[in-house]
Amino acid sequence: MIHKLEQHIRCLKCQTRMKKESSAFVCTLCNVCYSYNGKALQVVSGTADKVLDPLDKIKLVLKPFSRLYNFLIKIISPVFVDSYLKKFIAANVRPTGIFLNLGSGNMRLHNNIINVDFIEYPNVDIVADISSIPLDDECCDGIFIIGVLEHVENPCEVIAQINRLLKKGGFVYAFFPFMQGYHASPHDYFRTTHEGARALFNDFSDINIVLAGGPTSGFLWVFQEWLAMVLSLGIQPLYYVWYIALMILTFPLKFLDFVLVHHPNAKHITSGFTIIAKK
Repeated sequence: MIHKLEQHIRCLKCQTRMKKESSAFVCTLCNVCYSYNGKALQVVSGTADKVLDPLDKIKLVLKPFSRLYNFLIKIISPVFVDSYLKKFIAANVRPTGIFLNLGSGNMRLHNNIINVDFIEYPNVDIVADISSIPLDDECCDGIFIIGVLEHVENPCEVIAQINRLLKKGGFVYAFFPFMQGYHASPHDYFRTTHEGARALFNDFSDINIVLAGGPTSGFLWVFQEWLAMVLSLGIQPLYYVWYIALMILTFPLKFLDFVLVHHPNAKHITSGFTIIAKK
């Protein structure tokens, strides 16, 4: 995947275009070096030592098994996942373009989408901080950032980075949660309403806000956590047992959102929002 980006990789320190050597990209001006193993460009360490939350540690174990993890997200998680993303990718991702998935984890959305994450999963192509990506301005045709912006300390900084990387007319496809419980990855900072989602991408054009998940998904996540707290009697290990058990027992309810997501007031308690916009 990196071969498509070779002419666009630049030094974060001095902004100079970098030169590819056998096992690294090297800055010809300040000698900064990013290792390259023929598959992934490593800008940061890529370790998972920041993962401290117990549930996040479980996700960390599962993420290398991308098909299993994707199945669990689609089926067992409290959030209803429709086919909107799949259809968007089919209609907009071209073999000749450059497309990034920021905060990708180990999930490969499409063979022509380059994965960027700060943990070195097997399917990550650039191991980097998504607020500081070593690529030229206006080199990307499209950028995906799905369920990530709530986990960064400054989402506006990341959105500005997306704006910098996109070509004129390039698209951003983002998901930002609204009615979701806390979920560390490795931290969890923000939520937004539909008005807030639009405001975050105010520097873009053709902004389209689409409900993602739905009101049942918004309710179910909170209900599962609330009931787990009640049944655990304040015992933390028991809380996690109940939470996982309740997730398995109650997930079928989320499929009500197949219908309820179309309710005119669904945006008031929906799980989150998909934001599609152009530079």
